[in-house]
Amino acid sequence: MDFMELPEAPRLRLTNLRAPACLLGREGDLVTLDLAIADGKLADPTEPADAEVDMGGRMVFPCFTDAHTHIDKGHIWARSPNPDGTFMGALTTVGEDRTARWSAEDVRRRADFSLRSAWAHGTRNLRTHLDSSAPQDDISWAVFRELREDWADCIDLQAVCLVGVDAVDGGAAWKKLSQTVKDSGGVLGTVTYPIPDVAARLDIFFETAGELGLDADFHSDETLDPSSATLREIALAAKRTGYTGMINCGHCCSLSTQDEAEALATLDLCAEVGLSITSLAMCNMYLQDRHAARTPRNRGVTLVHEARERGIPVIFASDNTRDPFYAYGDLDMIEVMREATRIAHLDHSRGDWTEAFLTAPAHACGFEAPSLAAGAPADLVITRARSWTELFARPQTDRIVLRAGRAIDRTLPDYAELDDLMEPA
Repeated sequence: MDFMELPEAPRLRLTNLRAPACLLGREGDLVTLDLAIADGKLADPTEPADAEVDMGGRMVFPCFTDAHTHIDKGHIWARSPNPDGTFMGALTTVGEDRTARWSAEDVRRRADFSLRSAWAHGTRNLRTHLDSSAPQDDISWAVFRELREDWADCIDLQAVCLVGVDAVDGGAAWKKLSQTVKDSGGVLGTVTYPIPDVAARLDIFFETAGELGLDADFHSDETLDPSSATLREIALAAKRTGYTGMINCGHCCSLSTQDEAEALATLDLCAEVGLSITSLAMCNMYLQDRHAARTPRNRGVTLVHEARERGIPVIFASDNTRDPFYAYGDLDMIEVMREATRIAHLDHSRGDWTEAFLTAPAHACGFEAPSLAAGAPADLVITRARSWTELFARPQTDRIVLRAGRAIDRTLPDYAELDDLMEPA
């Protein structure tokens, strides 16, 4: 029997699988294991089974957590491409598209398309940032609440508000948005950049988050300008205000261009306050150091190795999908794992980097921890690959995804579904 054709049985045993040792609490690389599935959950593999399949050493993972996405922006490239591939080109183009096109129907259809892609690839949990400047906040948060309910049995959804730090002023609009986030079960977020009163605004941010009992998620220092050091300001503000919620900081690109001692001192402070760092390696390599007719030198990938050495949880995630900030991508966490390994040299390194795609993002977002232990949901991604080099050499488009122990239909949505939304404004 081909491993892709798993039999349906009340109790199914899959033998001779391989999984990263760190997911099983062990040292080393890949560990051979057997898994049993009964009643939608993993069961004791030593007990009798109704059917058994030798998996031939194929690699297995729990379904993934994608901790940083933008499903409200996704799939607008065809109508609003980035004119020059730069960060400012993306910022301007998305702003114009949002003003002209982001109705509830438009956001919902594109976001649902993204979620169907993530589902087919094996994502179980997903956190999305939502552009939340008025009046878009009322539109997109209402759509998010509907999508979360619609997808409740498939993907656990979270949302983070996305506004510039200059909007964090304690005024009526800020209080309204913060309450919307609270009422929607969301996460408080902002984009930080070096403005004169950023420290005071971050104090307001953390005081608001603390009062409302909200976790925090930042876009920080998405630039190669070494003078942009708001990651340090975030850590200092968290310490100063005594904030105790979860803190995640995405991008942190300027660490890669700062003086080494300064960057490492910032990471020491981050470790002290217990925040996590998310690298969006694919998107940042697309945007950073892009100049016409010039080969990029600095790629904007943050200091993930140095962060891990300090005990800082490191996460890799998808970020944008087919929009002006990133023209490609499909919310496929195996693609993220493959590209992050190549971009950030995760190979020839520590043996537990798999945690950055599973354990660390789930913990940072408060999702159920991924597990291959008996009693855990039988939500699995099984590939043909038997080793890391096989896994990363091919896109694994023939993987099998099990949800509650049953293979799902992995047919991806057709881009043509969105053609009517791509007409010129």
